[in-house]
Amino acid sequence: MGMTMTQKILAAHAGLESVVAGQLIEAKLDLVLGNDITSPVAVKEFNKIGCDCVFDKSKVAIVPDHFTPNKDIKAAEQCKFIREFAKEKEIENYFEVGQMGIEHALIPEKGLVVPGDVVIGADSHTCTYGALGAFSTGIGSTDMAAGMATGKAWFKVPSALKFVLTGTPSKHVSGKDVILHIIGMIGVDGALYKSMEFVGEGIKNLSMDSRLCMANMAIEAGAKNGIFPVDEKTLEFVKEHSTKPYTVYEADEDAEYDAVYEIDLAKIRPTVAFPHLPENTKTIDEIGVQEVKIDQVVIGSCTNGRMEDLRIARDILKGKKVCQDIRVIVFPGTQKIYLQALEEGIIKDIVEAGAVFSTPTCGPCLGGHMGILAAGERAVSTTNRNFVGRMGHVDSEVYLASPAVAAASALTGYITNPETL
Repeated sequence: MGMTMTQKILAAHAGLESVVAGQLIEAKLDLVLGNDITSPVAVKEFNKIGCDCVFDKSKVAIVPDHFTPNKDIKAAEQCKFIREFAKEKEIENYFEVGQMGIEHALIPEKGLVVPGDVVIGADSHTCTYGALGAFSTGIGSTDMAAGMATGKAWFKVPSALKFVLTGTPSKHVSGKDVILHIIGMIGVDGALYKSMEFVGEGIKNLSMDSRLCMANMAIEAGAKNGIFPVDEKTLEFVKEHSTKPYTVYEADEDAEYDAVYEIDLAKIRPTVAFPHLPENTKTIDEIGVQEVKIDQVVIGSCTNGRMEDLRIARDILKGKKVCQDIRVIVFPGTQKIYLQALEEGIIKDIVEAGAVFSTPTCGPCLGGHMGILAAGERAVSTTNRNFVGRMGHVDSEVYLASPAVAAASALTGYITNPETL
């Protein structure tokens, strides 16, 4: 019986010729990741194990990004704790403020993940790296501790859903619209503990930034991971950012899938997820003009804080003024992205439009800082979750959208179709 792409990667890392869905395996790890919220718990569990050192100093990464720059004393103490651990264990990939970024934007940029890798991270959006043809998934802090100690993790091999993509997206449609469309179609538990495997000739029409966004949000459909085949765009990205050796895996022709979905990218419209679930989607055509008045726009995060996203926002905002009744906050994914945006004049154009630029941080995405919502306030956000209280008060609302929709909405104060501007 054939294997999916994910199953092939897991089999190789478990030292097995083949695996089947539901099988329990122990696989070797290429990277173990944590942040300033999850790593302190992992470090405490690691210390209980009694290990003197991590399994490989180059294969552990700790990125303080959620509450940094530190928002309060507790956040400062958390970061101090993991900073001291990283120094003591000589962890090579600890990224301090100034070098850091939002972890799932930073890790690919630093070339720490390549095709064929197995990656675990104590953050649910670790599935981002499937865009590079790797198996990556979120785990708990105790599994992070065990991974740091042993370089291995237990997995139940997932079954898979196959998404066959065809066509070319229209001008204002990006990976964010595609993944919101898919989540709206299958639901937030539609891929529960399954692998979402994207294939088809339409993939060549999706940028790496769009693919990273789509893989990032696989968890919002309940998936164990999302994964893309390795093509020329993938290899160009890898060669630009990494010197690590890599292995390209392809699904067998007779691989089994629980379901197959065919999606014409040309038919997808700009899509918005209404409160309070990512599956509660509407196309921009289903939203009436001035139907949803907003108070804040957030552009950025590990989902949409990359260069393509900032360029899209700049192109819409340049030479215009944001609605004076709202706040617009832009979060670049990393310091490198911040600097490139500066060199391209993006920051100047967006600030002159009336928005503010933040240092790279998860900040408002999880209701941490740098853009908390008050009761009754609404935000259009390019982040990945819109649960009750996600970005602040439990009586606030978050509408998930692409950078194009977010930027257009910033100009009007209402959820707005960028095609109408």
